[in-house]
Amino acid sequence: MKTAKLIASAALLVLAACSDSNTGTVNFSLTSRQAGAPAPSAALASGAAVPSVATTGDSTVIALGNDSVIVRSAELVLRKIELKRVEVAACDAVMENGDCEEFETGATLVTLPLGSTAVAQQVSVAAPPGTFDQLEFEVHKPSSSDDAAFIAAHPDFATISIRVTGTFSQAGTRTDFTFTSDVDQSEEANLVPPVTVTEGQTLNVTLRVDIAGWFLNGAQTGLVDPASANNGQPNQSIVANNIQNSFKAFEDDNHDGQADH
Repeated sequence: MKTAKLIASAALLVLAACSDSNTGTVNFSLTSRQAGAPAPSAALASGAAVPSVATTGDSTVIALGNDSVIVRSAELVLRKIELKRVEVAACDAVMENGDCEEFETGATLVTLPLGSTAVAQQVSVAAPPGTFDQLEFEVHKPSSSDDAAFIAAHPDFATISIRVTGTFSQAGTRTDFTFTSDVDQSEEANLVPPVTVTEGQTLNVTLRVDIAGWFLNGAQTGLVDPASANNGQPNQSIVANNIQNSFKAFEDDNHDGQADH
């Protein structure tokens, strides 16, 4: 079984700068597990179909109507992963005012957990007591000027930020695909309700990347071939928009990939 992991050198792991021992611990994890299905009335009201998701071995199977996508790997490049305090408007770009607690600052390759793996614990930081209402991060396309060390370690990601491999099936016809994207954008995942770091306690925060909706067509009635969403292909903008709306963060103390509240 594949093990989801956060690939980063020790130099990229940035612990919160705390001068005393009056801190708590925040664990940051990832999941690709779908949220609980909406109530039937809500689905009918929105007119959107809800893909079914099943797991087989180390793969995730997304199905809607006669279409299915078997996802065998899903990787993203993230950077500037930060928890924002409730009392500030946004994280400081230079991270010198203590407004946010940071997990990673440099480009970091993330492998999403698939199949039966619900959550993969990634990194921990020491954090002073406080309340946080947002997880901020960037889906990042590496550049040669800023990310030379990362590109040397991961040359396949020199010009892309996302790569997904698998098999697309439509009405019984199956084709293997590799989907890549060079999206480069900041993301904000609200924590509802906000989460609180308590002295001497551990807080577990999970970022859901809901790949179940990535390859929905524009009408949300079926799935598109992921290869048709590569750069220059007809479904590029549809899938890019789906990805942008697929992130959610929440407290997850039992590590089941679902919000505790």
